[in-house]
Amino acid sequence: MSSASKALAPALLLTVCAISQVYAEALRPFEIEGDAIPRSLTGAPGDAARGAAIVGNRQLGLCVLCHGGPFAEPRMQGNLAPDLTGVGDRLSAGQLRLRMVDGSKINQDTIMPSYYRTDGLERVAPRFRDRTILSAEEIEDVVAYLAGLRN
Repeated sequence: MSSASKALAPALLLTVCAISQVYAEALRPFEIEGDAIPRSLTGAPGDAARGAAIVGNRQLGLCVLCHGGPFAEPRMQGNLAPDLTGVGDRLSAGQLRLRMVDGSKINQDTIMPSYYRTDGLERVAPRFRDRTILSAEEIEDVVAYLAGLRN
């Protein structure tokens, strides 16, 4: 990771937490197998239409802050992270889920926020401690949407 990316990481996390709805639900159990969380956090598939809304929402998921892709609003998409065009061809739903839950399990230097993690985080404001950025249902919605992005 570049020094510029490392410098941006704390500000990115603060931005995501400050803008997003933050959830105080108890974390649902999950198991990591290899580079994936193969089973749904909720036991049910997500809704791709709701996932698309989360990905494109600059107040909730903030995905477009760093990622570009085939989104309805082409302007102001990020270029700090991989383009999400065709990501469903490159990664399984389980691989996408792990990256959403805690991308640091794949890349310890990632600047991507852990959207469904509460432990071991640094520089988290007291009002955001023990809270997730997205709910388990929202994670599944985003996974359903991203898994459907195929070339």
